[in-house]
Amino acid sequence: MSSPKSDVRRIAEEIVAREGGYVNDPDDPGGATKYGVTLHTMRRLGRDLDGDGRVGVSDVKALSRAEATEIFLQHYFHAPGIANLPEPLQASVFDMQVNAGSNAIKILQRLLCEMGWRVAVDGALGPETCGAAREAHDQAGAYFVDAYGIARRNYYFALADRRPASRKYARTRAGGKGGWISRAEEFIALRYHLSQRDFERRVAAWG
Repeated sequence: MSSPKSDVRRIAEEIVAREGGYVNDPDDPGGATKYGVTLHTMRRLGRDLDGDGRVGVSDVKALSRAEATEIFLQHYFHAPGIANLPEPLQASVFDMQVNAGSNAIKILQRLLCEMGWRVAVDGALGPETCGAAREAHDQAGAYFVDAYGIARRNYYFALADRRPASRKYARTRAGGKGGWISRAEEFIALRYHLSQRDFERRVAAWG
């Protein structure tokens, strides 16, 4: 049986693989990105990999898979306190933390508020949020994990509703589910995945 520590590393490695190599999409607010690590994150962490005294695009390009994995483990799993959440929920929150920063925690907090717990929606995993998440999981089990995944999916849809330039991340050119939606559904039980027909209805207003 693998240890929780090795499981977390595996999750981080899967995130790196899912994010892919270097991209610099002008429609992506994150800008230059490699393995899911943005230029903004590299600058915030002071990762001057080429030693030229500044953190720029060349440093993003120089980032290795191993370095990206360590950044995610240290700054997106351990630092926010995701280990304090119920273990079945950790992978989905961790993946969302990499993709959307503190919005991952805010989505969880809003969900808990909708379920009746009184927690602040501040993007921080304090004792109240973690305690409420454990109680919710004790009561609802896998349904709670699915509810978080569905809330993630709704977050992506709402982003695309507001920002047309982001719709290409939610819907492919062929009209299927884009990367954002497929990513969220990786953490949702199959019975809660949107059918193609339901997906098309959801995005019909986008034209």
